[in-house]
Amino acid sequence: MTQDELKTMVGQAALQYVVPGEIVGVGTGSTVNKFIAALAGMRDRIQGAVSSSNASTELLRAAGIPVFDCNNVGELAVYIDGADEIDGAGCMIKGGGAALTREKIVAAQARRFVCIADESKRVPVLGRFPLPVEVIPMAAERIRRQFAAGVGGTRGEATLRLKDGVPLVTDNGQHILDVRGLQIADPLAFESEVNQWPGVVTVGVFAHQRAQVCLLGTAAGVETLKFDPRNGS
Repeated sequence: MTQDELKTMVGQAALQYVVPGEIVGVGTGSTVNKFIAALAGMRDRIQGAVSSSNASTELLRAAGIPVFDCNNVGELAVYIDGADEIDGAGCMIKGGGAALTREKIVAAQARRFVCIADESKRVPVLGRFPLPVEVIPMAAERIRRQFAAGVGGTRGEATLRLKDGVPLVTDNGQHILDVRGLQIADPLAFESEVNQWPGVVTVGVFAHQRAQVCLLGTAAGVETLKFDPRNGS
């Protein structure tokens, strides 16, 4: 089974977590695009969606699904999004698609985070995938030095993400550092520390807003992982 087929499978499986009559939180990325395609088939049974990126908003509207501003809705029943990595406690690295800040905002507004991913995203310790960090441009070099000096017992090499040879600009008008070489043994403490660094908009560790459920696409079908809400490390 190809990776594309695995993504389609978990995108369709996520429909079971969509609450009829409510507004669903929708993430960003290639796996979420499969979910949006599946969600189009039940657009008449939901009020609409809150989106975490301009790209997802365009796809949702093209599918005939109304998109609401976060500020105009209350608590969401569920947020459905992918991950670049997920560990055994439901903590994730996200931001490969540069939408991490809005993803974290929408995740914080939802009662439940359902992660959809293929089995290659499951890891014992976060850090194999370069950690995205959205930063205010004037702080990028200082934050790069802070990662090199070490945080939470691990050091990383941060590089500015480029697009077409120039710094990528996020939907929020900021830049992304990708940090390689990390071993994030305590995601909750790591996220809390990096969040305090001046100039950091969002760090791509999702431990405070971790997944409660992960639908993992495997060659044998969709594996459902559920995480103990008391275990945040």
